[in-house]
Order: sequence, then structure tokens, then C-alpha cells
Amino acid sequence: MRKFVALLGVAIFGSGCTVGPNYKKPAANVPGTYRGLTPEDAAKTNAASIGDQKWSEVFQDEQLRSLIRTALQQNYDVRIAGARILEAQAQLGITRADQFPTVSAGAGISDQRTARGKFFPAFETSTGQLNVSAAWELDFWGRFRRATESARANLLASEAARQEVMLTLVANVSAAYFQLRALDLELEISKRTLASRRESLRLTTILADRGSTSLLDVRQAEQLVFTAAAEIPSLEQQIEQEENLISILLGKNPDSVPRGQTLTEQARPPDVPAGLPSSLLERRPDIRQAEQQLIASNAQIGVAKSAYFPQISLSGNGGFQSAALTNLFSGAAGTWDFGTSLTQPIFTAGKIRSNVRFAEAQQQASLLFYLQTIQGAFRSVSDGLIAYRKTREFRTQEELLFQSAQDAARLSHMRYSGGVTGYLEVLTNETNAFSAELGLVQAQLNELLALVQLYQALGGGWQQQP
Repeated sequence: MRKFVALLGVAIFGSGCTVGPNYKKPAANVPGTYRGLTPEDAAKTNAASIGDQKWSEVFQDEQLRSLIRTALQQNYDVRIAGARILEAQAQLGITRADQFPTVSAGAGISDQRTARGKFFPAFETSTGQLNVSAAWELDFWGRFRRATESARANLLASEAARQEVMLTLVANVSAAYFQLRALDLELEISKRTLASRRESLRLTTILADRGSTSLLDVRQAEQLVFTAAAEIPSLEQQIEQEENLISILLGKNPDSVPRGQTLTEQARPPDVPAGLPSSLLERRPDIRQAEQQLIASNAQIGVAKSAYFPQISLSGNGGFQSAALTNLFSGAAGTWDFGTSLTQPIFTAGKIRSNVRFAEAQQQASLLFYLQTIQGAFRSVSDGLIAYRKTREFRTQEELLFQSAQDAARLSHMRYSGGVTGYLEVLTNETNAFSAELGLVQAQLNELLALVQLYQALGGGWQQQP
């Protein structure tokens, strides 16, 4: 018994040894500033990033906020990601339990009767027993601790994955809503243009009936009507399909979607602060997820290397056993046994070495994926900064183009009414004005979509719960 206690003490004292590499955060190539910033914006890198703002602060449309709130509560991708966290929590509990002894208890009563034979009488015996057993595989080389470290990192990775799903969902709902409001505006423009062109066709037809103009002018006026009318069913189709998309993002069956502010009323901040590039590594969930996956892979190397060393197990069993239940707990009825075992791999045909190489290769792949994720994050931010600045410039030019095309259409109508020109000039300028107005809507939409893209690239959208 003393030898067993001494062995137990030595094993516990030596269980602090842990094989395998300890995790060290890899050095990442972080730029001093984001590419795509203007010199004025680059001087404001110490300002708080828009990525730190809550989505309710970035998007001012109350109806859009309501849609995002519903999506975060009901979207199936978010709920699935939440279930993945529960799985990882349970797996951590299962893995961590291997570090501790297992204890079990049992009790039993048996009654046996022996048939009478030729030389001995029949007799009946009863036996009762109660026992407690324990087993413990000592974590002498840190195999279970490394496995627990890996499981804990996987749990943190699953939490970051859920945040990434939320971030993407906020961006997708916002982009789909802005697309819907752009289609609404295009439909409104098409219907207004159609009404105006039908009136022009009516007047042109009257003039043709009176002999003041030719049938060619009537046919050209009809072309304007048919062009505007053809846009309406196409836009109505896209609107209903966009509503279906938003409904699915909200975790609902396809249905209509309530509207809030018009496209032109949506907030467009003139300056979007990007913040320090180094803070992006902590803000973006996909980067944190990749790092936790790297930590988990790094810990698995220790798990694989521990197989080179012997496994030490302790076991014990104690209890009572007696043929008479009244004497079950008497001193003579007590039983116990303790033991220890050591198992050392001798020949495994290279299996252990291959497992170590496999774990090291997985760790190297996780490291490269982590660095690649960081690089991709900086690219997406740079793309977002460039897109937002250039779409603003493009929208400004589209506004000037529409104003010019609209004025040209007005002047061509005046010239036609004065008999200076034919209706072909009106047709051309009306078509140009209609296209320019629809182009302006698309430019306004692209500006908002670039804002959503930049907000997502900077890691914004997951901080605020529904």
C-alpha cells in the first residue's frame, strides 16, 4: 500500500510535463495604413473605425434595423452556428473529463440452489456484494491537457464562426434591402415616365389626325411608350424575387417586405473612418476563428507526440462481500485491491511517427490559412475604401449627366412644339434622359452597397445583439 501511495505521489508530481510545442502568435505582415485612403483620411488613422460601430448606428433606416433584428433572431444560419457552439462546449467537457479519474459503484445479490445428489444433500446459498471501483490514466505527458487545449480552441473558433455568420447576415440583409429600394425607385420612375409618354403619344396622335404631323412621329412616340412599359413587368419580377430573398434571410417563407426610407433618403456618410490596420486582426471574426483553429492544430501535435511515451494507469477496487447480508459490512467481509500498469509502445510500423507528421502538416496548413485570411482581410478593406470613394465620384457625375439629359429632353420638346425639329430628336433625348435617370439610381445603389461592403470588411456588424 505504501509503495502504491508513493508511486501515486510521484506520478501526480510529474504530471506537469507536457510534450509538444507551446503556441506562439505568428508574426503577421500588417501594413502601416490601408491602401485606398486619401491623404486626408490617412492622417486620421487614429480615429475610431466604423467597424467598431453597431449596425444600428451605421444604418439609419428604422425599418432596415427591424429587418436586421429579426434576421439575427430567426435566420437559420445563425441558429445552426449557435448549435455548433453547443456541440463544441459538449466536446470540451468530454475531452476535459479524460484528465480525471472515473469512479463507479455496483451492488448485487445472488441466490443459488444446488440440487440434491446421491452423496450430498441439496443446499442453498445467498451472496451479497457492494463495491466501488476507480480508474485513472495519469496525464503524465500532457496528452489529455493538449487535447483539452485543442477542444477549448475549437470552442472559441465556433464562437468566432457564429460572429462571422452574424456579420455576413447584417451585410446581406442591408444590401438586399438597398437593392429592393433601388428597384422600387426604378419602378416609380418607369411608371412616371410611362404616364408622361402616353400623354405625349396622345397629343402626337391628335396632331397627326389634324395633319399637323406625320404618322412617323406617332410611331416614334409609340416606341417611347413601349420602352417604358417593358421595364415595368421586369422590375416587378425583380422586386418580388428580392422580397423572397429577404424573407429567407429573415428565416421566413417568401412574403412581402415592409419599406422604410427611400433610396435617396438613406444615410451616406461623407467620410468613413477605417481605423488602425492592427486593430483589424482583433475585430474581424474570421481572423480570430483562423487563429483558434491554428491553436487547436498546434495542440494536436502534443497529443500525437505523447504516444511515444508510456501510458501509466492506476486502478482500485474496494467493497464488501458476504454470504450473509447481516454480515455484509463486518470487517471480515471487506475486500480491496489496487494496481498500476505501464504500457510502452515498442513497434507500431511507423504509425506514431506518421501521426506526428500528420499533426504537424495540419498545423502548417492552419498557419498558412491564418496568414492568408489576414492578407485577404486587408485586401477587402482596401477594395471597400476604393469602391466607396469611386462610387461617390461616379454618382456625382451621373447626377450631372441626368440633369443635362433631362434639360436636353425638355429643349427637344420645345423645338418640336415650335416646328423646328422632328420627333426623332425628341425620341433620342427622351431615351437618353430615361436611361440617365435609371443610371443615377444604380449609381446611388452602388454607393450604398460599397458602404455595406466596407463596413463588413472592417469587421462591423456582429458586436450588437438583436
